[in-house]
Amino acid sequence: MKSGFVSIVGRPNVGKSTLLNAIIGEKIAIVSEKPQTTRTRIQGIYTCERGQVIYVDTPGIHKPKHLLGEYMVKVSARSLEEVDIIYYMTDVTRPFGGGESFILDQLKDASVPVFLLVNKIDLVSEQEVKDYIQIFNQQRSFSEVVSISAACGTNLQLLLDKTLDALPEGPLYYPEDDLTDQPIYLLIAELIREKALMLTHDEVPHSLAVEVEEFKKQSNGKVYLRAAIYMERDSQKGIVIGKKGQMLKTIGEQARQDIESLLDTAVYLDLWVKVKKNWRDNENTLNQLGYRM
Repeated sequence: MKSGFVSIVGRPNVGKSTLLNAIIGEKIAIVSEKPQTTRTRIQGIYTCERGQVIYVDTPGIHKPKHLLGEYMVKVSARSLEEVDIIYYMTDVTRPFGGGESFILDQLKDASVPVFLLVNKIDLVSEQEVKDYIQIFNQQRSFSEVVSISAACGTNLQLLLDKTLDALPEGPLYYPEDDLTDQPIYLLIAELIREKALMLTHDEVPHSLAVEVEEFKKQSNGKVYLRAAIYMERDSQKGIVIGKKGQMLKTIGEQARQDIESLLDTAVYLDLWVKVKKNWRDNENTLNQLGYRM
């Protein structure tokens, strides 16, 4: 058996969470068109006859502007330690720039194999992919270079085969049926946050967080969930609630569908919107929301 840990790093919004969900086969990391969606290490577990791969999805590496940003960068940096392989994921539709140079500098002392993953190849020509790879090969050598489309599933089996080839022999770290080590309440909070980000588009920046305040199974078999959506300003609260509460209702309806699929049971979702001013720069609030500094 082969087994080990793989860290997925890259600039914000290159498709890291989409890749993780596609490999695992379940939505364990939220996906958003907005950059810097992932805020914590999310471990996804892929198990097959050949072995087990434990994936660590990380926040996009970026220049932090607040305490939450500093936390996210620290999470990404720590993910490069004590893993067996690093996936450096890039977006072929975005030009090589300072962000890529910064990450390559972070990887220069890596003591484990670094795979270059060129994502979104379904959106460009084959020649454009080759030209893009050549730019990266001029910067450093990579153990493997794999062109993929995380959204379409292109070459993901090839990537998994190469990953298992490179991993050491080892035990199964988790039971075969486990898909993630994340607490269920955190997964639920992330699903709610995903819908809020998606439905409010550019009206609400990343000053949005979700906390599950109550999780209780009722006598009728339904699960009762009460969750709070935190905003930094009163004006943002109004946007999330919407006219006559319609936006909050839509967020709840769409989130509930994903949560019911996750829990495989009926759910009553009770959503509230609250204001916590400047919570991204408040260490106590960050700790409360699970971002341990």
